[in-house]
Amino acid sequence: MIIRSLFVPLVGVALLFGSTAMAAAAKTPTAFTATYRVTQGGMPLGDAKVTLRPAGDGEWVYSKSIKGSGGMAALLAANLEESSRFRWKGAVPEAVSYDYQLTSAIKSKQRHLRVDWAKKQVSVDEGKGANTYPAAPGMVERNTLALAIGMALRDGGKTLALPVAVKQQVETQNFKVTGKETIKVPAGSFDAERVERTDADRGFSAWYVPDRYPLPVKLSQHDGGNVEMELLSYRAD
Repeated sequence: MIIRSLFVPLVGVALLFGSTAMAAAAKTPTAFTATYRVTQGGMPLGDAKVTLRPAGDGEWVYSKSIKGSGGMAALLAANLEESSRFRWKGAVPEAVSYDYQLTSAIKSKQRHLRVDWAKKQVSVDEGKGANTYPAAPGMVERNTLALAIGMALRDGGKTLALPVAVKQQVETQNFKVTGKETIKVPAGSFDAERVERTDADRGFSAWYVPDRYPLPVKLSQHDGGNVEMELLSYRAD
């Protein structure tokens, strides 16, 4: 069992907003805390905690932590910590930095991403030397992907073309809303919008209720081990 970023498939920042930047900014979420139940193949792995907090100077910090408390995750003492700093560009969480740290009894992994907007350059370092490439306006990274999708859906987006800072470049990924479904999770029963990726077979589905939450109420990811996340609670702080 390997814990990794469980929002990885939900990539990017929507370029097709129907509102003005001022109207979009007025709808950006305030600070919040969300918790998820994480399972793999139906077996519990632990809970994930996701938070959004203001950082001053117009920037925000979006963090996710998963501490393995069940199955192999507990046995291996596996823990995942991710933290992103970004600035709102309209309703887009435009990347400033991202830090990823996975630790366990048998391995560890890290990634540090920095964006120099003055030079329009991204730097990514996984401990073996930094790789650099050009930044793109409205670009997000792997940790803020779920938030970016949720904001796009809140503005009425149904087909999304999204620029994402990955390891060696900014790539455009495509998603669409494929329909509505009733979803039951620990936080309740919801009429949710189902989102699928359309330009790659990544084996995932995500369900959003964009008029209530900026994050998905459920995520199912089959690429890498049948991992599911279901919303336990959400509160505005």
